[in-house]
Amino acid sequence: MYAIIQDGGRQYKVEVGQVLDVDYRLSTEKSEDGAAFAPKEIRFDRVLAIRDGSTFLLGRPTIESAYVVAEVQETLLGPKIYIQKFRRRKNYRRRKGHRQLYLRVRIKEINPGTALPGKREEAAIAQPESAPAESSGQPEQAEALAV
Repeated sequence: MYAIIQDGGRQYKVEVGQVLDVDYRLSTEKSEDGAAFAPKEIRFDRVLAIRDGSTFLLGRPTIESAYVVAEVQETLLGPKIYIQKFRRRKNYRRRKGHRQLYLRVRIKEINPGTALPGKREEAAIAQPESAPAESSGQPEQAEALAV
């Protein structure tokens, strides 16, 4: 079983037990001194698709009741990226570095919710409503305004 989730503008194909790095985020809970910290678990609600054996559920754009639960393992820093500014003949040179924070998470659970194989028509197979039929093939003429 795998799921395709969206987080931070990127899409990830995840399976139970897989480890991946996602953008750092703070918990909604606060410590005793009021400081924010990384959460212990993350719930990804934007599930785009789920494959379970021969069953494939595709959301439009997401599967409403599905979610993926991940356990936070550690906070880590990404690679150092250097930003350089330079203007020729002006003796202007600036160099700045940046390291992005990430959370390393392990996928614990993929829950399809109520979008089970018996209820596929609600989650992904619903056909769009047909457009209303036009009365004639001729375009309507606009009324002329008297000046």
